[in-house]
Amino acid sequence: MQTNRHLIALDLDGTLLTDKKEISPKTKQAVLRAMDEGHIVVIATGRPHRASIGYYKTLGLTTPMVNFNGALIHHPNDKKWDALHSPMSIRTAHKIIGTCYELNVRNILAEVMDDVYLDQYDQAIIDIFHMSQNDPPFTIGSLRNKLTEDPTSILIHPKDEHISTLRKNLDDFHADLIEHRNWGAPWNIIEIVRKGMNKAVGLQKIAHYFHIPADRIIAFGDEDNDLEMIDYAGVGVAMGNAIDELKSISKYVTDSNEENGIANFLQTYLKLG
Repeated sequence: MQTNRHLIALDLDGTLLTDKKEISPKTKQAVLRAMDEGHIVVIATGRPHRASIGYYKTLGLTTPMVNFNGALIHHPNDKKWDALHSPMSIRTAHKIIGTCYELNVRNILAEVMDDVYLDQYDQAIIDIFHMSQNDPPFTIGSLRNKLTEDPTSILIHPKDEHISTLRKNLDDFHADLIEHRNWGAPWNIIEIVRKGMNKAVGLQKIAHYFHIPADRIIAFGDEDNDLEMIDYAGVGVAMGNAIDELKSISKYVTDSNEENGIANFLQTYLKLG
């Protein structure tokens, strides 16, 4: 076993993936090369399992995965691995849904692991979740009635003029129970998970499992849901297309997701053959 092996954590959207949601050939080659040389590669994403497992298989990974920004840490290939699912309470979820109804938001989507609940039918939202209504379980109808289990995450699609009101309400009334983030363009979506959940929590658990110290963790990201992970990793790398706040706390800034930023950094930093 390589003594100097690193744990490499990859965010998906805006990081590993190009704007067309693909892994470029150069990036794939560099990641596979790093794995050949003994480094450990994991995916750490805000996406659910079902929307990230395709990329996991494309890279031939056999490692644990961080989904829902840390609210689900599991091993797709090893059911005996000590998975951690940390949903928010249904009581909190219903209070937030009530606020959304009062503000007349465009839509609300709740996820319980891989089951999806959509408040109102919306083809555009179904499309970004890469699935038809029947695949996997996809329940449409008032969340007040349909959502009966603790959700892993809630996504709110507010009207643009309500975003700040809604985020203020979440801060004022639910700050001790939840974390909320704004998705980047083109979708103004507010994503909510249980308090204390972030990608660093998942990375810490996985690093402990593989006995990798923080100074040998390389993490790549571009958005505000990567802040804790980039800060926690000994080698936090912001993409060239990352938000300024992430660049300001990262140790390195690489090229953008459209310019093979991950490949360029790994080749130099790990001196890949």
